[in-house]
Amino acid sequence: MEFLNVEVRPMTVKDLPSVLEIENLCFNSPWKEHDFLYELNDNPVSEVWVVELSAKNAQPAVVGFCDYWHTFNSGTIAKIAVHPSLQHRQLGTAMMDEIISDCMAKKIVTLTLEVRKSNGFAIKFYEKNGFKVSHIKPNYYSDGEDALYMILEVNNNV
Repeated sequence: MEFLNVEVRPMTVKDLPSVLEIENLCFNSPWKEHDFLYELNDNPVSEVWVVELSAKNAQPAVVGFCDYWHTFNSGTIAKIAVHPSLQHRQLGTAMMDEIISDCMAKKIVTLTLEVRKSNGFAIKFYEKNGFKVSHIKPNYYSDGEDALYMILEVNNNV
């Protein structure tokens, strides 16, 4: 088996084609190119990263991404996704670890997110990473589905 390296790094405009492909495969209402360009270039509270795999003698490939916002002492995960063919391989966990480490360094107290009530896989992933359901946001999504609002206490002593 070839050596495989996993790296979480800041996203660049060059990553956009791969990120858009993953976005379209993973979300019912995918963001468009201009949404990601805004996050990269204009949103002052946004952190956008990619997870990249590289094998021996091969070009690295972007296989996932995450976007989280930080304001004062709180953070919100806007997006986190891994290419469907590579899910269940700890790549999402690598990105979540990076987000949590960044939150700790920035003295963020709570990290929040919304997730579709029907998305059992994502809910289990977030629970595994310490998130707890706070409440339900009725009719949160454009198709009328409810969202679970989840919270993770990152820094209790700040």
